Amino acid sequence: MEVKFKKYKMLDGSYKTLVEKVGDGSIIRRFEKTAYPENPDDVVCPHFMEMAWSWGCPYDCKFCYLKGTYRFFIDEATGRVNPHFKDRNLIFKACRAFILSNSGPEILNCGELSDSLMGEALKPEPWSVFIQRIFQGSKHKILYLSKGLSVKNFLDNDWTDNAILAWSVNEPSVSAKWEYLAPDPISRLDAAKEVYEAGYEVRLRIDPIVPVLDYQAKYQKLVDEIFNRLSPERITLGTLRGLASTLAHTRNHSWKVYLENHSGWGRKPAFKVRLAMYQTLIDYLNNYGFHRVGICKETLALWQALGLTIDSTDLRFDQIICNCVA
Repeated sequence: MEVKFKKYKMLDGSYKTLVEKVGDGSIIRRFEKTAYPENPDDVVCPHFMEMAWSWGCPYDCKFCYLKGTYRFFIDEATGRVNPHFKDRNLIFKACRAFILSNSGPEILNCGELSDSLMGEALKPEPWSVFIQRIFQGSKHKILYLSKGLSVKNFLDNDWTDNAILAWSVNEPSVSAKWEYLAPDPISRLDAAKEVYEAGYEVRLRIDPIVPVLDYQAKYQKLVDEIFNRLSPERITLGTLRGLASTLAHTRNHSWKVYLENHSGWGRKPAFKVRLAMYQTLIDYLNNYGFHRVGICKETLALWQALGLTIDSTDLRFDQIICNCVA
């Protein structure tokens, strides 16, 4: 397979030639749906690598963007986008071509279009065993982003050089209302603790933060639950993002009441609400001495308001913390 390279403008203003896609891009491709941020409403997002090994999810979270992305494949009986898995021969060929290219070290996110741990019961070989066998000993890492608990294969194998595990967690009452088919957040943190203690790099996303009644105390308690178990390598924060396609095809619209502003990435809670939510959690994380914090799919104006750029007027970034990149 041909590996295609492209010159990209990075968020620090520099330029790098990076892999754009392998073959037709159906398996390995760079996420580049956002432009370089220059205007206040532009979304800040580093162009990370996707490993599109599957699509769909068993959990049916009510605000999930997959309901819009795969709207033509929604199960009429359940409202879910059921899991689908791609041909492993094609995946193997794309991965080998990528590894043999002159690409620098990359993190490949296999949780953008599906839950990364939903293939751990597959026969004859779990997804993690299959993909780690290909990448073991390479300069690249696979990023597993999940709400699941299936970590046995990671505990039974030493993949610490080529695997990063990340969990999306939420405040338990928020999760119980809109993520009720997924494992509860505390169980997710317990799974994260297991692999953390086994030596794996663990990242967390608190996303989407929802401004429910008394959200400050509730999300602060979630942070306490995190640090009672582990110290993640980084934490990425996000709030509700109501893409038009998602809003048109989800069957549960109760979360729409929190969406007030239009942005470069769908409708969101009001700017001042998002700013307050992020600042509350960042300050609380800082009290733990934890500073490796980023925000997801947020506007340049929000990054600047939180002081996450070099200064309030500079459009460059000295360092970006994000779940999907190094």
